[in-house]
Amino acid sequence: MTIKISKLITIICFFAASAVIVLLVFFPNTLRVAQEVEKPKEIRQTRVIERHEASSDEEIYNNAAGVAAGADIVYNDSIHTKISLEDWEILVVVLNENFDADVQEEQILAYRNLADSDDGVYIAYVDFDETENVYKRVWDAKTLVTGPGTLELYTVDMIGDRVPCVVVSGMNGGEHTLTAFRWNQNAQAAAMSAPFDKIAEIQIDGAITIQRVERTQAYQVGLSDGKDFPITAYGRDAESPNILDQVEIIYTYNAEKNEYEQSGMIRMPGKQVEERRVREILSGGARGFETFLTGLWYFVRPDGAIDSRQYIYFDPLNKEAIFYTDETQQVFTWQNSGATRYGLYISTQNISVQTLRRSLDIALESLESIRVKVFEDVRLKIGNDAGWDGSYRKAATVIADSSTPVRTVPAYINAVYNGIIGRIHFSTDGMYELTLGGVVQKGRYSFYTLNEFDALELRHEDNSRETYAVSYPDGNLSLRRVRIGANGVQDLHEPVILLSREEDS
Repeated sequence: MTIKISKLITIICFFAASAVIVLLVFFPNTLRVAQEVEKPKEIRQTRVIERHEASSDEEIYNNAAGVAAGADIVYNDSIHTKISLEDWEILVVVLNENFDADVQEEQILAYRNLADSDDGVYIAYVDFDETENVYKRVWDAKTLVTGPGTLELYTVDMIGDRVPCVVVSGMNGGEHTLTAFRWNQNAQAAAMSAPFDKIAEIQIDGAITIQRVERTQAYQVGLSDGKDFPITAYGRDAESPNILDQVEIIYTYNAEKNEYEQSGMIRMPGKQVEERRVREILSGGARGFETFLTGLWYFVRPDGAIDSRQYIYFDPLNKEAIFYTDETQQVFTWQNSGATRYGLYISTQNISVQTLRRSLDIALESLESIRVKVFEDVRLKIGNDAGWDGSYRKAATVIADSSTPVRTVPAYINAVYNGIIGRIHFSTDGMYELTLGGVVQKGRYSFYTLNEFDALELRHEDNSRETYAVSYPDGNLSLRRVRIGANGVQDLHEPVILLSREEDS
């Protein structure tokens, strides 16, 4: 009896497996639909996908590399669009998000239209057509951005009603632009309605910032709406003879018009400086301002005091920007620059965390100081949330004002040294060449002062780095290998390297 039951179970399992195979082979769509019905709706976070395309050095320097920002956590996925673009359209950035909270995810595509004479950047909305079971391009809009390398594309609840807004910002020549589109919840019901309404379009020769305001706990848990985020824009004060005088224009949301409109303006007097020198700095374009920017800049606290524990080191020659605070050093690759009326707009990427990007809007404040606004795209920091925002003074002027003299060292020298590691030649172009036993090693180097000690960084051709504390006994070099990180400067307790300088022939 037991054997018969066992045979019966075997036969039943055989026919059940056969039925499943038949369903998978002949009715795959039916099975997939059944699974989707049973599966609960999935709410996905914003994902930004970048396009990486070959460009000439000049294009990369100006604005050809795609840079994107997201309102939540950003993921770098392989590039994938749900539709094909036209032959005359070049993709810049893809943003995936579920706007209508259905099963399918939608896309926002940012692209350049080669047929457009002013090389503008457009965005397209791609939605899933349930009747035809395919993705379709249903809406396009032109933005003010003409520099793809400065493009930032993300979503944020600007109004406080949990309706997502698509924000597109970037540079247009020497001006900063911001265009915001609000998701139209009634677009599907009204076939003639666009899926997005343009609620803001701002273009100015200074920085534009979306100011985050505190929202109540009731908003956080979904019981009530929150406050709208105002927009602030900074530009030249046309009524003032001082070239550094600016105005702060405030835009707030008008619910009746469904758009942002100017609600106030504050005049911000700049310092009275030598106008000829200011014009020389600002008229030099991106490269000219990079030359002025090169070096160490200390943060200025709101009370006007210098905070030597927080600084930014700009190194355009090595394409780096180094952020240091609370004994933590973050190194970012300097990707591209764009000149603005008051300074420079820089796009950077963290060398360790590839998804961490920072865009910096740097404006000349005086001949010794700059004002910095930082935008981050892993966890978007808007307005006062960015701890790096504020004024900075150049290290040379800080040292000159200090009662305690601090010796500085040039970043690049022209000298040859010999020691146990071989013969090393430092060139004034920032390159070094180390020769030992017929083997030649090349790379970049930089001498710099960190707080109260001198340091030397060697970056080899494979991008590995070595950092040394430096002293100068009798004009020679004494190197002690160290590590600079979250715990400050750590001695690695390796043997000291003594290098004797060759006499100039």
